[in-house]
Amino acid sequence: MKTDRKPELLSTAPSFLWLVMFVLVPVAIIFAIAFRPALAAGGIGEGWSLDAIRALADPSYPALFARTIFTAAATTVLSIAISLPVAYSMARLTPVWRSRVLLLVIVPFWTNFVIRVFAWQQILHAQGYVAEAMRSIGLLGENERLLGNLTAVIIVSVYTYLPFAILPLFAAAEKFDFGLLDAARDLGAKPLRAFFSVFIPGIRQGAITAFLVVFIPMLGSYVVPDMVGGTTTQMIGNKIAQRNFTDRNLPEAAALSGALALLVLAPMFLRRKEKTA
Repeated sequence: MKTDRKPELLSTAPSFLWLVMFVLVPVAIIFAIAFRPALAAGGIGEGWSLDAIRALADPSYPALFARTIFTAAATTVLSIAISLPVAYSMARLTPVWRSRVLLLVIVPFWTNFVIRVFAWQQILHAQGYVAEAMRSIGLLGENERLLGNLTAVIIVSVYTYLPFAILPLFAAAEKFDFGLLDAARDLGAKPLRAFFSVFIPGIRQGAITAFLVVFIPMLGSYVVPDMVGGTTTQMIGNKIAQRNFTDRNLPEAAALSGALALLVLAPMFLRRKEKTA
């Protein structure tokens, strides 16, 4: 039995060490810093303190966490809703056209993330062509802006994370047996009914992966809300950045980061508990 398990342990050792060194150890350090005092001049003091943990009771934080979850959930749902028909269409293409369309999906990764967000900042600018066109047809008032609101944050976030949703859905759709859709239509199902009842359940694992790779990074997003949002669209990532870079209150930044990590891990622990029950 030991000789049978040795190759398995050796093959999983590199990924396990990577997980320990670059995930578990940094998370443990963050939680440790959260229980240290903050220096008045910035930095981490000696000894231990619960001040950063008590700071989480700030009345503004529940609304901040709620906004973060709502923005991340809205971005994820919209990204998956747009990606599903895209992944379906890509999987039905011929191999030549499939590779071309896949290249178009990947092309945005060739441009720096901040540059792409900055481009959207110019597109949605108050004196930009989009805003002027909307004002000319009466869709936007003279004093109304496309930037500085939650809608702008969600639109730019969907654009940013859309490839992350398309790729896992396409990988699952590519392996899907489209003959099942023909069978469903032969049995009387309309095309839309077959899409939702047969295709989507058939790529469920791809949909779960798309949800995770969009929702979890979106929870910590701070560049998009900072560049195209305003004071009323701040997310928890913006508050962590403020505590870290502006206030130099590293323990409170670590406490917020730890709270965000627990928010991400809680559903996984609950699901594991349900399976073992």
